[in-house]
Amino acid sequence: MSHLRSMILISPELLLVLTALSLLLLDFLVRRKGTLAVAGAAGIFISAYVNYRLIKVGMTGGTIQGMFAFDGYANFFKLIFYTTLLLTILLSVKYLAIEKISAGEYYSLLIFSTVGMMIMAAATDLLMLYLGLELMALSTYILAGIVRGDRRSNEAALKYFFLGAFSSAFLLYGITLVYGLTGSTNLREIASALHSLKLAESPITMLSLIFFITAFGFKIALAPFHMWAPDVYEGAPTPVTAFMSAGPKAAGFAVMGRVLFDVFGGLQMQWSIILEPLAILTIAVGSIIALSQTNIKRMLAYSSIAHAGYALIGIVIGTPEGFVSTMNYLMIYMIMNMGAFGVVIMLKREGFSGENLEDYAGLAKRHPVASALMLVFMFSLTGIPPTAGFIGKFYIFMEAVYAGHIYLVIIAALFSAVSAFFYLRVVMYMYMKEPAGDISLSTSKTAGIALAFAVIMVLVIGVFPSLLLNFARNSFFG
Repeated sequence: MSHLRSMILISPELLLVLTALSLLLLDFLVRRKGTLAVAGAAGIFISAYVNYRLIKVGMTGGTIQGMFAFDGYANFFKLIFYTTLLLTILLSVKYLAIEKISAGEYYSLLIFSTVGMMIMAAATDLLMLYLGLELMALSTYILAGIVRGDRRSNEAALKYFFLGAFSSAFLLYGITLVYGLTGSTNLREIASALHSLKLAESPITMLSLIFFITAFGFKIALAPFHMWAPDVYEGAPTPVTAFMSAGPKAAGFAVMGRVLFDVFGGLQMQWSIILEPLAILTIAVGSIIALSQTNIKRMLAYSSIAHAGYALIGIVIGTPEGFVSTMNYLMIYMIMNMGAFGVVIMLKREGFSGENLEDYAGLAKRHPVASALMLVFMFSLTGIPPTAGFIGKFYIFMEAVYAGHIYLVIIAALFSAVSAFFYLRVVMYMYMKEPAGDISLSTSKTAGIALAFAVIMVLVIGVFPSLLLNFARNSFFG
């Protein structure tokens, strides 16, 4: 019976794996590659529905031999991953045709990467966490270099691979030290051993904590571990960049939250002292360097770094409500960032990248709907009400003030004002510049659905913030 229960609990992940394998086979059997996108979306919906039914029948709280949890925390992040995956597939259909990328291989790698993220969010054992991280990372390395004839794409994949290998090594060092101290890789058993054996203040424990933070810092692109992000984001295919900026970043925060709160909860003061300057440095580096960027993808890459710093504030606070605000922020960031990249993808056409700031000059006169969508996403990324981006920052700043980190909020708010320059500069080019030439969009019905969903959610969450915040709170405390 226990084996059957285990299979039921991991059935959403198994269904996604089955979908990925089926897409590889279908790629050889169908001529219309749009069919693969439909099949992939169907597999995602079935997996998500099964996950929902498991929650409804009361399976939440179950674990598989202490290694894999089916809890509200994991399910919240799974919703982020499902949404990221589905939006990426919808935005990729036209792009794959333009770049002549193998659709079956591409969609399968996206799904395998998502399965890795889901394992990371649900892992309650360090070895399971590592396996999930590597499944996610290896799939994403290949996706970054999937345009084999593009030098930038190949360079992005190599840089991502080498620096990703360093972060994996740091994580393994941290796991090794913790196992040597406690004799276990289970998160709860490690926390119990650190407490009962009074090892919390051990220098080896502190060293393992530093290794864990370094590994997670690479994955979520915290400064000074961010050096891979701008080049990889610029060189990778734009839909892959959108996917990487949302999914893996959320997965990194998911494992960081579970490890820090469940394993090193007794060292909250110590890891807060380490993370606080990292949050300030990350926000500063991302905001300042983004000011000089004229390539939209690089600008959004540095923007992504800055947003990682904002989200980190919720962990720095060290309270459950603080991390709830981080969860809320990650969901909002995923939606608005995917939307912004969606508009960038629409400008892509044969022989034209649509990545430079000048390419957006006069866009409002030729394509008012696309410009209006980009306007909403830029306002939301800036944090202007009544968009979801404002709500995300407001709750994180509010929790930081309640926890006494007033100076941290002041610094973050100042850099948030700085970020208005590079976000609103895009708006200025669209509405206040004359078109330099013909501006055509590679639109598709699937991309239209994705962008419509993103803009509606940005506005709905901005007006009714309690919907998402209560969901995040119930997921964390449930």
